[in-house]
Amino acid sequence: MQTKVLSVGGSIIAPSEPDTEFLSGFSRMIIDWLDTNPETRLILVAGGGGPARIYQGAFRELEKKRSEAGGKKLYDSDADLNTAADWIGIMATRINAQLLKAAFGSLCSQSIVIDPTKVTDFTDRILVAAGWKPGFSSDNDAVLLAERFSASTVVNLSNIEKVYTDDPRKNPDAKPLDNISWTDFRKMVGDEWVPGKNCPFDPIASKKAESLGLTVICASGHDIKNIRAILDGGTYVGTTIK
Repeated sequence: MQTKVLSVGGSIIAPSEPDTEFLSGFSRMIIDWLDTNPETRLILVAGGGGPARIYQGAFRELEKKRSEAGGKKLYDSDADLNTAADWIGIMATRINAQLLKAAFGSLCSQSIVIDPTKVTDFTDRILVAAGWKPGFSSDNDAVLLAERFSASTVVNLSNIEKVYTDDPRKNPDAKPLDNISWTDFRKMVGDEWVPGKNCPFDPIASKKAESLGLTVICASGHDIKNIRAILDGGTYVGTTIK
């Protein structure tokens, strides 16, 4: 049985609230694809999206107000603050994952995976996972699950169509890329994870993916026909990192 892994960005599942139009079309496509590919199964890893950013923002605002009011210091370092923010984001991935799981009914009867290093069984056609622990995003969980179940590629679905040479919102000269090496990609994203960081693929996940020799395809999660083309091994719009 061949396994494919999709890291489904929270910005696609719930940009501010659950996107039922996307989830409806996405689930129909996935079910149809599985029906026509009986020897393949899918792992879907959910990101935190809008709920993560909203609640992390609320937490940081609380800390700001406490500091401004001269309240007691509750965190010894920025690292401790980041850990607390990370846990909030992780909880958001888990509610998004539960919604994804529910969308596939009997095709996904196993519990949500929250520790990719301990999962041993994959009994259905779909396995859904969420965030594990602080220090990286759910992209890293996708990479660890790809390693565990011998998948060669992780498809990273987000709200961008391709990786750019720079942030196109800030640099009008930024160019979209069809292909990029891990060496060059990691120079762009760096080596540090910060909760809520907005980058095409988590720096910690990138380091692990490079070490495993994985291919990562970054593509728009809004284009369901394009996602199908990727799953089919056809021509697609996106950026291939390898």
